[in-house]
Amino acid sequence: MVKKILVSQPKPASEKSPYFDIAKEFGVELVFRPFIKVEGLSAKEFRQQKISILNHTAIVFTSRHAIDNFFKLAKEMRITIPEDMKYFCVTEQIALYIQKYVQYRKRKVFFGTTGKIADLVPHMVKHKTEKYLIPMSDVHDDSVKNMLDAKKLQHTECVMYRTVSNDFTPDEISSFDYDMAVFFSPSGINAYTTNFSKDVLDKVVVATFGPTTAKTAVDAGLRLDLEAPSKEFPSMTGALRDYLRRLNED
Repeated sequence: MVKKILVSQPKPASEKSPYFDIAKEFGVELVFRPFIKVEGLSAKEFRQQKISILNHTAIVFTSRHAIDNFFKLAKEMRITIPEDMKYFCVTEQIALYIQKYVQYRKRKVFFGTTGKIADLVPHMVKHKTEKYLIPMSDVHDDSVKNMLDAKKLQHTECVMYRTVSNDFTPDEISSFDYDMAVFFSPSGINAYTTNFSKDVLDKVVVATFGPTTAKTAVDAGLRLDLEAPSKEFPSMTGALRDYLRRLNED
């Protein structure tokens, strides 16, 4: 039975978050505690990659962190982003977040539906002449590069932010009593397995968002019961609600 769930993200700012609806609907306790924190690269660190933002005509965003750090770096480097810059985002929610920095215009913002960059590629192929810049974390593989190479798209990957462990206190470790833990990055999984003993890890059901996070969980020997996104459930909250519903039916 799942009654207490640890979500490895900051607490939602809005009380209208689906997480709070889930807690009420299923009578579960949700605790929000990030296992990692994101640090943006400095302008000096970014310049070492010898990449010019203005040599690109479209930006691919896979997360809000990518958006925040892209515009932060642009401001720090005193770069004015052209009005005709196009933005390609893996979900509509991420696309709407761009409004925090620039005026949202549908003609220059495109988004996928599943949260997977593979489902965004068809939109990118329709704009084959664009020069794409993909801001990424320091933890990534060549899967995006290989995918875009296969479609003969002009693209550049760059690191704009890094993830570091958000260390646990001794009290947090000794009082860890969750039935389920929800993760959104490989770094979160690594922080989790580093901080807790195998006896603790074996008792906790794990949910992951994204294929890389899921693979990291499996490789670490964790009990992975829930993976998102999927075609049916593109969000973690949708997948979690369905999982809890099925548990109650059993």
